[in-house]
Amino acid sequence: MNTPTATLLISCPDQKGLVAKLANFIYSNGGNIIHADQHTDFSAGLFLNRIEWQLEGFHLPREVIEPAFQAVATPLNASWKLHFSDAVPRIAIWVSKQDHCLYDLLWRQRSGEFKAEIPVIISNHEELGAIAKQFEIDFHHIPITKETKLEQEAKQLELLEQYKIDLVILAKYMQVLSEDFVSKFSNVINIHHSFLPAFAGANPYQRAFERGVKIIGATAHYVTKDLDEGPIIEQDVVRVSHRDDVKDLIRKGKDLERIVLARAVRLHLQNRVLVYGNRTVVFG
Repeated sequence: MNTPTATLLISCPDQKGLVAKLANFIYSNGGNIIHADQHTDFSAGLFLNRIEWQLEGFHLPREVIEPAFQAVATPLNASWKLHFSDAVPRIAIWVSKQDHCLYDLLWRQRSGEFKAEIPVIISNHEELGAIAKQFEIDFHHIPITKETKLEQEAKQLELLEQYKIDLVILAKYMQVLSEDFVSKFSNVINIHHSFLPAFAGANPYQRAFERGVKIIGATAHYVTKDLDEGPIIEQDVVRVSHRDDVKDLIRKGKDLERIVLARAVRLHLQNRVLVYGNRTVVFG
């Protein structure tokens, strides 16, 4: 679709008439709804909704939509966000030494699969600087030690502000973000294997192989102060057998990490993920 659209993600206490109220706000202002999806979490008593409409012919200028909708949202005790389809998010990719997720994200962005800009790559190691050079992307090496972590994270935050970054992707960035960092910049997606918590730490594939696992997987989630416990966006698994050695497990694991991370990033960029509490609703 070439014409720009607006997308509203909203959650509020469940009650009668919510769909009608939201649709009427758009209809009464001349909007044409092109996508609408909803979910009710009865255990939480919440109504969750994604609604997208064309801006062509909509009577309200963009800068007026938010304050106008706030008059609808306030009585509903709603949490909500508004996004425009022609806004191009700016992404910073953070890496350590593994390059499989980095290459995958860069190729997808270059091919037009992701509608986003990637102006900077940040790493705690120097090894992947050549890839940034290959793709003509700025590269910043910021080594991290236990003693310098907070100081270096302050530099990272400065870079995110300098490059006007909207989203950070931890593409196998083998460092834990501090609670202080996450409190200052929380729009972060991480990818990891799904052997946690059984095989946490070093050499998880070796230990999984020794245990004789039959399924391996990958998980993409938003980062919170609790390590690897943030709201999950996407997951997938693949079966393995006695014929697979450790190298096979690693290869299959990397393939899954690429795919799962790409799906999660795409869903985020398309404004299809609604976070509530430590859960997500992903609107297809």
